[in-house]
Amino acid sequence: MKSVDARGKLEEGIFDYRVSKNGKLFISWRGKEVMILKDQASKKILERLRNASEHDAQLILAKVTGNFKRGNEKKQKNLKR
Repeated sequence: MKSVDARGKLEEGIFDYRVSKNGKLFISWRGKEVMILKDQASKKILERLRNASEHDAQLILAKVTGNFKRGNEKKQKNLKR
């Protein structure tokens, strides 16, 4: 069976999350906010995170965010205004 995290990136703890007072779930990748979940989606993921180990929590957050990096992101200094 193929390993889910073959390169070991999830061991670095690259994903983080916080919950607002109104129940929104803010997911960050390397300190940058990449996704906001609310209502039922937030409750569902928070329930899964509540019972997960650190590695499992990283895997859950990685799966929720999906393929958010597509290679076309620009750094702030390269943006023309």
